[in-house]
Amino acid sequence: MKRLLLMLPFLFCIGAAAASDVIVDAPYVAEALKRSVIVWDVRPADAYAKGHIHGAVSIGDAPKVLRDDNTEDFIETARIEKILGDGGIDPSREIIVYGNRGTWNPYFGLFAIQYFGGSAVRVYHGGIEEWMSAGHPVSREAHRLPAVALRLTANPAVAVSTREVVARLDDPNVQILDVRTPKEFSGEDIRSIRGGHIMGAINVPYEHNWVDPDTPLKLSRKQVADSSGMSLKPVAELKQLYARLDPEKETIVYCQSGARASESAGVLKQLGFKNVKVYDSSWLGYGNTLDAPAENETFFNVGLLNSRVAALQSRIEQLEKELAASKAGK
Repeated sequence: MKRLLLMLPFLFCIGAAAASDVIVDAPYVAEALKRSVIVWDVRPADAYAKGHIHGAVSIGDAPKVLRDDNTEDFIETARIEKILGDGGIDPSREIIVYGNRGTWNPYFGLFAIQYFGGSAVRVYHGGIEEWMSAGHPVSREAHRLPAVALRLTANPAVAVSTREVVARLDDPNVQILDVRTPKEFSGEDIRSIRGGHIMGAINVPYEHNWVDPDTPLKLSRKQVADSSGMSLKPVAELKQLYARLDPEKETIVYCQSGARASESAGVLKQLGFKNVKVYDSSWLGYGNTLDAPAENETFFNVGLLNSRVAALQSRIEQLEKELAASKAGK
């Protein structure tokens, strides 16, 4: 993708949300469904088929459907017009986006709708897990909305290009937030031609928005029973997390391809930051632009990679020979 709050686990004590709210809770979603608000499930088709919010629509795995696999740009606007239009997902209407609790995917949906002109779009961060645990209706029957003819135009107010980022590096009214891992930020984990980070960027990994950033690891080790640790932190803790940033300044958020950045951008907007923009190309674009100023700059070692691949291939061939010899000796 290059272009393209009050205790409880996080949100609100009531279902009503202010017009400026970006992130909403289950009561708000339940009330919105009664008003025929579009509820968009951005998970893969098989997950949607196993159970989704009753009345939610799907176009499949939204980030995969709407982005080019290689460049991670949005695909051609005409194709997006048809995909969203066929699904009845009209950016001019109110839309609530959800997926699995805590994941960035719904925030990508938020960004996509905002990028193509939508303004009444919100994220249900608690996702299908919170919805089900609260006993709300779940369906396995696909819900369809009437198709709409869309003519979409990109909104430059919500995103920036590589050229625009470089032009803002010395602007005291602009701040840059890097939401990647510390190793990506330091240049140890190289995911483009170069490793490192944009000059002057502040690093706050997007997982730090959660109550427990280590939840995915704990789930994989069966140390926790569910993903509740991926609920958002209370507002006071989130404000402390971003205390080094000025809500009045223009804030550019980036990661590797704009995906994780979309979640942190959504959180900042919920916290009242006035001018938040996603750098959609993110480090994939910046790291591959060799004259773009960077800190902690490192370079991808192609020779080392080739030697490791060759060693792996040699090992595979040896194992194949041993397997063949084993079969022949039987």
